[in-house]
Amino acid sequence: MTPDFAPASDAALPLWLVWAGDPLPDDAGGWPAACGFAGKAGQICLLPDAEGGLRGALMGLGSRTDAARDRFPLARAHALPQGDWRLAALPDGLDPDRLALGWLLGQYRFTRYKGAPSQGPRLVCPEGVDAARLRAIAGGEFLTRDLINTPASDLGPDRLEAAARALANDLGARIEVICGAQLLKQNFPLIHAVGRASAIEPRLIDIRLGDSGPMLTIVGKGVCFDTGGLNLKPGASMGLMKKDMGGAATALGLLSMLARSGDAAGLRLRVLIPAVENSVAGNAFRPGDILSSRKGLSVEVNNTDAEGRLVLADAMTYAAEEEPDLMITLATLTGAARVALGPDLPPLYCDDDATATAIQDAGMAVGDPLWRMPFWDGYEPQIEPGIADLDNAPAGGMAGSITAALFLRRFAQGAGRYAHLDIYGWQPVAAPGRPKGGVGQGARAILAALPQILVR
Repeated sequence: MTPDFAPASDAALPLWLVWAGDPLPDDAGGWPAACGFAGKAGQICLLPDAEGGLRGALMGLGSRTDAARDRFPLARAHALPQGDWRLAALPDGLDPDRLALGWLLGQYRFTRYKGAPSQGPRLVCPEGVDAARLRAIAGGEFLTRDLINTPASDLGPDRLEAAARALANDLGARIEVICGAQLLKQNFPLIHAVGRASAIEPRLIDIRLGDSGPMLTIVGKGVCFDTGGLNLKPGASMGLMKKDMGGAATALGLLSMLARSGDAAGLRLRVLIPAVENSVAGNAFRPGDILSSRKGLSVEVNNTDAEGRLVLADAMTYAAEEEPDLMITLATLTGAARVALGPDLPPLYCDDDATATAIQDAGMAVGDPLWRMPFWDGYEPQIEPGIADLDNAPAGGMAGSITAALFLRRFAQGAGRYAHLDIYGWQPVAAPGRPKGGVGQGARAILAALPQILVR
């Protein structure tokens, strides 16, 4: 599915966006009141012309005090009748770019298994808005959603590699893949250990774009399905585990946004994806195993369901060897993050105050919110088990998102700066512009912050 706007046309019908309690357009007459229109969020009132045809519509925005609850109000306008529409005016307090992006995001449907929906309304891009840039951003988000929504039966590590290759080819990027036994030969023991029980071989996907400028490396967790391994998840917890590659999907979506918007110019981009299935078989890694890592640190496995940080560790070590200016990990890593902040608000970890502030502020501005959490050094002893250098799942369950972030930070040494996003990657209840299902988190925040955090 390709997000798009309608071409500019005099035939496009006007759409007025109305705050609850504000005056209506002068020529609306008494019709809206007769229809019970009160400007509630998403409420639509179609305006007839003298011949009984359609001359325009009103759509409510709700109250200004409730506006913060609605990231993409214009996505609600997809309830309009089929045809071309244009914004008659922009109410105060609304960002035209955010409105237009919301319209594009509201077009998304996952149609792989059910067929395409019927043609809906189309919107002319508001004047002064960069339509091509917004199409690139929405297109990257659509890629992320499609990948997360695809079940593991059709998106194992091999198919994730195929999707990465297709994107790299479209963008003119370089791609290399290290697969199966080659992971051991080239010193990626943790990636191999986690993925070796699957019938589909584990692999490390490595994409590069650009040859000069500051280097941004994005590492995305690509666990295409997570059974929990021998620490088997209960069935209810396993139901959404096709989304455990949400970090990889978001990384690929961000790469697409950067390249197609032009924001990749003057950067060296690298995307690393350790792609595995955490499966159950006779050769699965076990609780109590002590594994070696590419960095040389030993890791005691106290829970095979804490596998994401293991595969990320080897990929991060590999990334840090090149000393990127900024390394970012994107991972559906811990349930503790959801307990702390819920599904909408991923934790952001970063030791560099300026970088953290720029990403968090940009996220809030573009409707891709994040909340900074601390790399709390006082919890470092919890990830040091004594029998090995590190523990992948400290006992007790407290501060689980923080201890996971501290574990990852041990493998980021060499990068100029490091940020980690513990995303959820799933919209549990449909909202405007965010249908139930897979969703990208953090990509648009990073995209918007890059001019401040990487000087070209």
